[in-house]
Amino acid sequence: MLAKVKEDNLTPDGLNVIRQHLTELRDALLRLHKALMESERTGYEQTFGKIASPYQFLKLLTEDPWFTWLRPVSQLIALMDEALDSKAPLTTGGAEDLVSRTRKLLVPTEGGEGFSQHYDEALQRDPDVVFAHAAVAKLIRAQAGDVP
Repeated sequence: MLAKVKEDNLTPDGLNVIRQHLTELRDALLRLHKALMESERTGYEQTFGKIASPYQFLKLLTEDPWFTWLRPVSQLIALMDEALDSKAPLTTGGAEDLVSRTRKLLVPTEGGEGFSQHYDEALQRDPDVVFAHAAVAKLIRAQAGDVP
């Protein structure tokens, strides 16, 4: 995708395309993250009872081991936000690194460990997660052939 673009030949239009691609990927990843959080919330509430408030849910997301596995997605979104909000220009290499991290992270593994195992379980139980995953994957594939 973006690795094919030579840094020294980037035009303002090329930079805008890179920024647009990363923004689209970030937005799709954010929708996936929301679907994952809601799926986990449902499972948590079935096990422990209703979460009383948005504040309690936020506290659980940041402190409870049940939700720890979601942190790699949160961190990746934060890295994308930093890259997009930085005063330094977004580089092809920086954007490609974030795309690569996304591609590597979103690999479900049945019987695996950590994120990949939990991700596989979420995909097996929740169609909203499947649709959000498909949207991210489709976007990565579509952008692979779209080089400024």
